[in-house]
Amino acid sequence: MHQGRVVYGAIEEVVFGHPAAEAIVAQMDRLGTRRAFLMVSGTLNRQTDEITKIREALGERCAGLFDAMPAHTPREAVIAATHAAREVNADLIVTVGGGSITDGAKAVQLCLANGIDDIGGIERIRVHKGVAPEMTAPTVRQISVPTTIAGGEFSAIAGVTDRSTNVKQMLRHPLMVPRATILDPAITVHTPEWLFLSTGVRAVDHCVEAICSRETHPYADAQSMKGLAMLADALPRVKSDPADLDARMDAQIGTWLSMGALAAGVPMGASHGIGYALGAAFDVPHGYTSCVMLPAVMRWNAPDNAERQMIVAAAMGFPGRDAADVLDAFIRSLGMPRSLAEVRVSPEHFDAIAAQAMRTNWIPHNPRRIDSPAQVREILLLAA
Repeated sequence: MHQGRVVYGAIEEVVFGHPAAEAIVAQMDRLGTRRAFLMVSGTLNRQTDEITKIREALGERCAGLFDAMPAHTPREAVIAATHAAREVNADLIVTVGGGSITDGAKAVQLCLANGIDDIGGIERIRVHKGVAPEMTAPTVRQISVPTTIAGGEFSAIAGVTDRSTNVKQMLRHPLMVPRATILDPAITVHTPEWLFLSTGVRAVDHCVEAICSRETHPYADAQSMKGLAMLADALPRVKSDPADLDARMDAQIGTWLSMGALAAGVPMGASHGIGYALGAAFDVPHGYTSCVMLPAVMRWNAPDNAERQMIVAAAMGFPGRDAADVLDAFIRSLGMPRSLAEVRVSPEHFDAIAAQAMRTNWIPHNPRRIDSPAQVREILLLAA
C-alpha cells in the first residue's frame, strides 16, 4: 500500500506561450504590486532588446535593475542584489534569466525578510544538516521568466555558493518559490545552444532520479514519465532547428513536469549530490554535471533498481534497452560532454569531490545505498 504526503507548493500560476513583457504586466496587475525590482541576465540586458521591452512595458513600475549575478549564485552577489532591492523599496522581484538568477532572487527574498545585509548573515538562513532554520517568511516575493530549462523556477529550494570554501549551500522555505512562472519560448532563442540543451538534460535528470527513487509514488511518476517523454522528444528538435518555438515550448513544459516529483517530496539521488560538489568546487555548469554524471549513476545503481530503470528507457522511446545506454546515446546526440575529463575534472580530485558529495542532502537518498566516499569514487570512475 502506498504511503506518503504531497504538499502543494506556493506557486500560484504558470503562464505559457505568452510574450514575457505582456505576461509580467498582467501578473503585476493581478498581484497589485507597484515596484518591480528586475534581476536579469547581463547578456540578455546588454546584447538584446528583451529587457528593454520589459522595462518599457512596466514603465514607472520598474523600480530598479540588477544584472550582475554570476554562475552558481555566490553569496557576494546575493548581498549586492539585496542591498539594491532594499534601496528601491521593491515590492516584487522579477527574474529574467537562468537558474543562478532565479536562485539569487529566492535568496534575496529571505535576506530582505530576515535583515541579512552581509555575506556572513547567510549562515543564519541556510540549511544545516538537512534542516532549514526558523526564519521570517518573505513578503517581497518573485515572479520568474526562465531562459534556461533546469527547472529551479518551480522549486522552493535555492543553492548559494560560499566562495570561501567553494561549497554550494542550500536555502529552503515554502514561500521562496515564485508566485508565478512565465514560460515564453521566444525569449529562450537568445540562450546559447549548449546552455539550453544542457539545462534540458538537467531536467531529464530530475525525471530520471525521481522515477528511480525508492520514495516515489504514482502522483510523482505521472509527471516524471510525461516530462521525460516530452524532453526526450523536444530537445533533439531544438538541436535540429533552434528557431522551432513549438519544440522549445514542449521542452519548457517537460521541464515544468520534471519538477513535479521534487515539489511533491520525492528526493533526488547521487547525480544531483555529486553535481552540487562539481558545480561549486570546479565551476562545472549545472547542466553539464547531469550530462556527465547521470549515465554513470544509473550504471552504478542498476543492481538495485533495474526494474525502475526499465521505465526510464521506455519513457524515452526505447523499451527493453539499458537505460544508461539510452541516456548516454541521447546526451551524445545533443553534442554534450560525456566525461569528467571533458569538463576538466581529473582523478586527482575524486577523493575531494566524493567527500564533499557525501555532505549534500541527496546522497543519503540514492536508491542504491551509499555509505562511504569510496562508493562515490566508484561512480566518479565510471564517469571519468
